[in-house]
Order: sequence, then C-alpha cells, then structure tokens
Amino acid sequence: MPEPKGTSPAPRFLVEGLRVLQHEAAALNMLAQVLNRNFEKAAKLFLEIKGRVAVTGMGKSGHVARKVAATLTSTGTPAYFIHPAEANHGDLGMISPRDVVLAFSNSGETLEMYGLLSFCARHLVPVVGVTKNPTSYLATRSKIILTLPDLPEACPNDCAPTTSTIMMMGLGDALAMSLLSARGFTPENFQQYHPGGSLGRRLLKVADIMHSGDEIPHVTPEQSMPEVLYTITGKSFGCTAVTSPSGNLLGVITDGDLRRHMGPDFLTLKAADIMTIGPLTVSSLTPAAEALGLMQSRSITNIFVVDDNWTKRPVGVLHIHDCLRAGLQ
Repeated sequence: MPEPKGTSPAPRFLVEGLRVLQHEAAALNMLAQVLNRNFEKAAKLFLEIKGRVAVTGMGKSGHVARKVAATLTSTGTPAYFIHPAEANHGDLGMISPRDVVLAFSNSGETLEMYGLLSFCARHLVPVVGVTKNPTSYLATRSKIILTLPDLPEACPNDCAPTTSTIMMMGLGDALAMSLLSARGFTPENFQQYHPGGSLGRRLLKVADIMHSGDEIPHVTPEQSMPEVLYTITGKSFGCTAVTSPSGNLLGVITDGDLRRHMGPDFLTLKAADIMTIGPLTVSSLTPAAEALGLMQSRSITNIFVVDDNWTKRPVGVLHIHDCLRAGLQ
C-alpha cells in the first residue's frame, strides 16, 4: 500500500538502522569476549614472516580481505590481496613460500578457495583461517583458526553478509593495530605511506616543505642597509634573518620593517637598527598545519625554523605559500 500523503517513512528507516547498528555492535562485543590465544599466535606469525601476508576471500569476504590487506600494508605489515578464483587460473604464482595466507570465509566452505588451500598445503605456506565454522574445510587446513561467533546476520532475512563481515573487518583491524604497536610504528612512518590526501597533509612536518641551506636569507647585525636590501631581494622571501657570529637567530627584517624605517638616512642604517628582536619561530618537527596557523594568526607570511634543540640556530625558512602549495588550509 502506498504511503499516505503527508507522512514520511523516515521513522521506520531510523528504527531499522538502529536495530542493525546495535546488532552489529553486540556482535563485535561478543567477538572481543571470545578472542583467545590464537589471535596472539596469528599476530606473532605475521610479525615474524620474511615475506608478506596474502589476504584472500570470496564475495563480500573478498571485499573485507582487500580492505584488511590495504590496512596491513599502510601500517607496516606488507600484504596483498589474492582473489581465490583467479588464484586457480595462474595467480597462485603470487604466493611465495615466505608468505602467510590470511583467509576469510564465513562458512569456511567457499569452493573457490579449495585450490588455493591445497596449494598452500603442498608448498608448506601457513594459513590463518577466519571462519565461524571450526570444523569446516578452511578450518581443517589452517595452521591457526580465528573463530567468529556463530551469529545471525543483521539482514532481516539472515542472508546479506552484514554481521559476519563487520566482525571480519573488526578482526582485521585488531590484527593490523596489534602489529602496528608491536613494530613501534609512528606517525612519521604513517606519513611516509600516506603522502597524499588530507591525511598526508595533516601529518606533514615543517621540515617536509621548508627551504633550507643556501636558500635561507641571513645577514649579520653590522651589515649595511644596501647589503640587507640585496639579501632580501636576492632570496625572494621578503625578509631576512639577522644572525650572530655564532649563527644564532637574533632577529628578522621584513619588507614592513624596511618601509617603517624609510627616511633620508635610511641607507646609513645597520641591520641591527631596524630588526625585530625575538621573532616567532618554529621547530622543523612542528606540524606544518600548526606553522600555517601561527602565520595566519600573526598576519605574517614567513616564519624561521630553528634547530630541534631550540638553540635559535636557523635551519630553514617557511613561506605561507609553501603551506598552500602543500594543500594546507
């Protein structure tokens, strides 16, 4: 029967949506309760292998396997996805004797996986099986079994993979994060694998985009104004650092400082006469987004970078355009 005019099906959608989420959340809680030493054994196996983790699954389990392989790879555990059906037509050559197979199958009886599992048995490639059936074909051919709670799907017809795939995804994330912690994987490591996108931009450090070496404009306090002008013009940053004989940062001179001191005796002045003492600085390890925020809050276009021991020795200069070119906002 069609909906009466003026009514909305949204309340029914909301009730059903909440039911599904609560059902899946309960399944994840139950999975956490039954997690046992086999999980620890699997993580240690992945940590100690010389090759990679070959992650496989068919259908919706295959989509989960692709995501798990991507998460492992991006967090320090080399992995790849292998399609079980394609494996039977030549892709078994992807699997090295140094690898470990991580196989997802809710029933454990996925026919397309038989050939792959037989190959692993012949070539002594260990298999970690993820299934709800501990007596299944997959389970009996696995070195380690990670058993999922035997729960109905969130689908009202108990057909569409929902609860089972959310548990597989959670288990894959748990393995990846356990391995990440064991490897001491840092945000800096993460950024190396994620240079693009918003995540890569968020992890950028000042050192990644600053100008250094001969690009840094600097003068001494006693240098004349023509020399200051020559340095600022030549380096094209619209500013220069003023450094002591030992190399420490004493101050900065910007285009604004030049304009404010313009007068009849301007060319007779020294750098020390017009420099701004105690300028704002950042470390090379400062997040680039934070440095951009500092420049925007102070309405400045450049910031000098001092060494990580904060001895005030300039090791770089960052222009606001460098941040914008890197995609920071």
